Amino acid sequence: MARRFNERKLVIASHNAGKVREIGDLMRPFGVEVVSAGDLDLPEPEETGDTFVANALLKAHAAAEAARLPALADDSGLAVTALDGAPGIYSARWAGPEKDFLAAMEKVEELLRGAEDRSARFVCALALAWPDGHAEVFEGLVEGEITWPPVGDKGFGYDPIFTADGETITFGEMEPNKKHALSHRADAFAKLVRACFSDVT
Repeated sequence: MARRFNERKLVIASHNAGKVREIGDLMRPFGVEVVSAGDLDLPEPEETGDTFVANALLKAHAAAEAARLPALADDSGLAVTALDGAPGIYSARWAGPEKDFLAAMEKVEELLRGAEDRSARFVCALALAWPDGHAEVFEGLVEGEITWPPVGDKGFGYDPIFTADGETITFGEMEPNKKHALSHRADAFAKLVRACFSDVT
């Protein structure tokens, strides 16, 4: 059985402002005070794992140990079927040190050129770690396809080129509350809430 989260403060183990904002929005209904790793000037650990889960655990444990507080880490990315799951765990690295996601999206489209299969999925692993070393992990995903050219400026990362199954607009065009209802992060977060928050049955 998963450990219940009873603390009032949580570190979001990320320096990505968009990701911190999205997770903070999801946490708000539970009355938990959220602070980011960036706000605390915590170092960013090197992501040496070979899966989303491994990297999420690595970041959550590093933040929990450094801050002496529970920490929630997300490792997520875009997995394109025709590219054998790339960029996958390297999604952020494809954008380079300047976080140039337009260049990363152009790389995806260039590699996909001529491919009939444009299906893709966003994958998310959420790791919740405590300072004593305990951790819980939850995975979520949303299926869709790659859209070109990029459309929308509401999301972040690869959102402007991803259209979820059953939708007619990209994540980049979608209002945050709608995206929160169906995203890969929302899927993983719903599993975390069911397992770890004592006021949720």
